Amino acid sequence: MKVLYTAEARSTGDGRSGKVATSDGQFQADLAVPTEMGGQGGGTNPEQLFASGYAACFHSALRAVARREHAEVEGSEVDARVGIGPNGSGGFALTVELLISLPGVDHDLAAKLTEQAHQVCPYSNATRGNIDVTLTVR
Repeated sequence: MKVLYTAEARSTGDGRSGKVATSDGQFQADLAVPTEMGGQGGGTNPEQLFASGYAACFHSALRAVARREHAEVEGSEVDARVGIGPNGSGGFALTVELLISLPGVDHDLAAKLTEQAHQVCPYSNATRGNIDVTLTVR
């Protein structure tokens, strides 16, 4: 693969209760374990960051395939829900649910565009076979 861009980020402190920042200084965040996982809360967490990235990436892929299909998707939205839980082998695993909203688009066309986006989205390609991803067209 010819790499077009490489993102760089660093984690410091105590991992899930530390800090993250990108090498270009454009993003930084304090991390905190969510209360649902026994933490203090009060900061973002890796699952929220993953959900944000996946939602943005999938939305971009969706709009690109819509342009290719000459479909109007003004007002489109993608919500990502990332769950984390025990994998049964002593570790943890993720689940992803993508909720796609394409106002004014016929449901069959929306489903077609969503599936096409799932084939071209880098996050979808990276997770395929590793993370259970559910696509829901609203």
